[in-house]
Amino acid sequence: MHSTAEHGPPSSRTTPWPMVGSMQISQLCSSTSIIAVNGQLPGPSIEVNEGDDVVVKVVNNSPYNVTIHWHGVLQLMTPWADGPSMVTQCPIQPSSSYTYRFSVPGQEGTLWWHAHSSFLRATVYGAFIIRPRRGNAYPFPAPDKEVPIVLGEWWNRNVVDVESDAILAGQLPAQSDAFTVNGKTGLLYQCANETFTAVVEPSTRVLLRVVNAGLNSHLFFKLAGHNFTVVAVDAGYTSNLNTDTLVLAPGQTVDALVTTAAAPGSYYMAVLAHDTMSPLAFAASDTTTATAILQYNGTSSTNPPAMPAMPSSSDSGTANAFYFGLRGLGAPAVPAPVDVSMTIELGLGQLPCDPSQTRCNGTAAAAAMNGVSFRLPSPETSLLGAHVDGVAGVFTADFPDGPPPSGTAMSVGTKLKKLSYNSVVEIVLQNPAAVPTENHPIHLHGFNFFVLAQGMGTFAPGSVAYNLVDPVARNTIAVPGGGWAVIRFVANNPGMWFFHCHLDPHVPMGLGMVFQVDSGTTPGSTLPTPPGDWVGVCDAQHYAAAAAVAAAPVPVPAPAPVPAPILAPAPAESPLPPPRAVDHKPSPNLPQRREHTGTSNSAAGRRAKGHLACFLCSVLLFFLLRQHKA
Repeated sequence: MHSTAEHGPPSSRTTPWPMVGSMQISQLCSSTSIIAVNGQLPGPSIEVNEGDDVVVKVVNNSPYNVTIHWHGVLQLMTPWADGPSMVTQCPIQPSSSYTYRFSVPGQEGTLWWHAHSSFLRATVYGAFIIRPRRGNAYPFPAPDKEVPIVLGEWWNRNVVDVESDAILAGQLPAQSDAFTVNGKTGLLYQCANETFTAVVEPSTRVLLRVVNAGLNSHLFFKLAGHNFTVVAVDAGYTSNLNTDTLVLAPGQTVDALVTTAAAPGSYYMAVLAHDTMSPLAFAASDTTTATAILQYNGTSSTNPPAMPAMPSSSDSGTANAFYFGLRGLGAPAVPAPVDVSMTIELGLGQLPCDPSQTRCNGTAAAAAMNGVSFRLPSPETSLLGAHVDGVAGVFTADFPDGPPPSGTAMSVGTKLKKLSYNSVVEIVLQNPAAVPTENHPIHLHGFNFFVLAQGMGTFAPGSVAYNLVDPVARNTIAVPGGGWAVIRFVANNPGMWFFHCHLDPHVPMGLGMVFQVDSGTTPGSTLPTPPGDWVGVCDAQHYAAAAAVAAAPVPVPAPAPVPAPILAPAPAESPLPPPRAVDHKPSPNLPQRREHTGTSNSAAGRRAKGHLACFLCSVLLFFLLRQHKA
C-alpha cells in the first residue's frame, strides 16, 4: 500500500526492560514457574504502523533454547527473521541473543508474536498490532477505543515437561487446566481472584483485537448483550460480518467492532473450547470457561456481570457459518493462471516408537501430509542454513503433489516442495473423515493466501464454484474435520517457509512440510545476504561468529527534540488518535503476483530516512525503526 501523506518528525525513545526468563505466577490455587517475556503474561504488545522497519534484539535468559516467530508478518526478503526453530534459524541458546530485523510494508491489522520452539508458546506470546500509516484511515468507522484480547491456555505445570512427557510416551499431551483472557482466568475458576476488565464509555465504538494464542484449542468468544461486526481477520480487511459469536482456531486473529449501546452495566466476555474431535468419545479438550468483563464507565461493579449463552462445545454449525461467511473487502485480483496445483491430505495415525521415546509402548501417535510425517532436520543445520550455505543431505526436495494410494504406510522424512519465484500455487487441503478426525488450523509462513472455497466431504474437482470475486485472505485456515478448503497464493518471497498445523502437539507428530521458494532474476526478487548475527548452521564456530557480530556496538540516532512514545508495556487498552474519515480501501498485501523491474522492491530497497524508537522485548534492547517510503 502506498501513501503520500506526510509523516511525523523522527523520534527516539529508550525504555529499560527486564530480560525474558523465569517468573512465578499464582493461578488456580498454585504457584507455577513459567518462562515469560519482560515478566508479563501475556508479553508486551508491540504496536507499529504500516511501512515501519522493526528491530528486536532478543536476549534469552531462560534455561531453554528459544526462537520468536512473528505470526503473519510476511518477512519479505527477510526469511531469517521468521523464527521457526531449525527451519529458518538455529535456536537462541541460553545466555545468547539474536536480533530480528524486518519490515511491515502493506500490512495492517492484528497479528501476534510467539515462541516457535517447544511448548514455550504457552506463555511466551503477545499481540503485534499494525495500524495504518500516519495520515491514513481504517476502511471502517474509526473506533473510539481499541482493546487487545489475547486468549491463551494455562497449565499448572512446566509446559516443557508437559510436552516432553507426551513425546516420550508417544501420546497427546495432557489437556490444559484453564483458559485465559490477557493472562487472567476470570472468576469462574477455583481460587480465581483476577479478571481482565475493559472500561468503556456508553454509545461508542470499541475495536476488539482478538488473538487465539492457545496451543491446542479452537475457541468460541462471546460478549453478553452485544453483537460483533467483524472487519478483519489475520490482518486482512473483510466485508462487514455481523455475528454474536467469534470463532478462532489456534493462531488466528479477528478484529471486531462493538457498539456500546446496551443498558449501562457489566457484561462478561466468555471463552469456551470448540471441540472439533469426532467422534466425541476421543475428545479430551479443556471444558472450562474463561471470562473477562466489559464494564460501562460510571456503573457499579458490585452486581454480577451478565453472562452470554454459549454454543455447545461441539457446535460445528456455528463454527462453519462463521468461517464460511467471511468475505474479503473490495474486489481483489485473484492471481491466475495457476502454475502449481497440489492436493495435500492431512492425516492422523501411528508409527513405531522411536528409540528416543523411552516411555512409548509399541506405537506412537503420528501425523502426516500426503503420507509423509515431517521431521525437522538434525540439530546441526537449519533448513534455511543448509540452503544458504549449500549443506547437502539435510533435506530432499521431493514432497509429493498429492496423497499416496489408499493403504500406503506412513513414511518419515524432511521433504520440501520447490517453487519457482512468482509462481501461482493452488492447494486443495483435504481433511479425511477417517476416525478420529478434527479441524486442523493450517498456517503458512511468509505469505497470505486467498480462501477460494470450503466445504464438507471429499473435494470433487470441477464440481465446486470458486469465489474469485471477494475471497478472504488469511495466513491460518481451519480445515474442518471430514472437509476441505482450497487456497491460492503467489510464491513471491524467496526462502524456506513452514506450512504446518497450529495445534502444537501435531508439529512434533509430523503434520507439516516446507516450501522452498527460489529467488527471481531481478534485484528486487533475489534473496540478499543474511545478517551477520544470524545462525543457520548450528555449530560452535557459527554461534561464536554470530556472537561477535551481536556484541558490536549498535549505532543509535540522536533523539529528536520532542520524542513521541511509540510503544507501551503490554497495554491492556490502547489510546487512539481522534477519529478520522473512513477511507474504504482493499485489504493490504493480498497474495497477488508481483512484477519486478530493475528497481529494487526488496526490504533493503525500501529503506529511507526515518526514526527509531528503542524498546526491549524479552530482551535488553528493543529498537523500532520508523522508516518511510516517499
